[in-house]
Amino acid sequence: MRRAEVKRETGETKIAVALDLDGTGRADIATGIGFLDHMLTLLARHSMVDFLVRAEGDLQVDDHHTTEDVGIALGQALRQALGAKIGIRRYADCLMPMDETLARVALDISGRAFLVFKAEFPSEKIGTFDTELVREFFQAFAANAQVTLHAEALYGSNSHHIAEALFKGLARVLRHATEIDARAKDAVPSTKGTLSV
Repeated sequence: MRRAEVKRETGETKIAVALDLDGTGRADIATGIGFLDHMLTLLARHSMVDFLVRAEGDLQVDDHHTTEDVGIALGQALRQALGAKIGIRRYADCLMPMDETLARVALDISGRAFLVFKAEFPSEKIGTFDTELVREFFQAFAANAQVTLHAEALYGSNSHHIAEALFKGLARVLRHATEIDARAKDAVPSTKGTLSV
């Protein structure tokens, strides 16, 4: 059962997430941030991971703490759901088009937290959402999932499309890297015999 639940409560946010790696892409998302809800719904649908996310945060300040803490909780839930990582494919990469935008995302479920993020957004906001928070989400997610994640917008002129391509790319690599490899379903995909830190 590759499922996990995480609760995180600080002076800034109160977060509850649950995920099922072997789901159907069902999303039940309520963060109080419309654009983040949209991105997380895409993440669930295209990764085929079921997500439940509830977040209350200090949105009167801005969206930063809530976005970051949702990324932290989802990363922790992914790490827990993967357990010893037996049988997973581990690696995946994706080129994701979104109209005029093309993003490249690559993932190694390595047990080592590392993010390379390269994206320039033409605008500072998408609606009321600060575009710099896309990177903050990816950073929080990668650090707490303990994965190596490379995400790059190769080109694009619409900030919404750039963010969407990056999230959809993340979804596709999550789907493939977390899948069970039928040829090695009883093995940890590492010559070291472990993917734990």
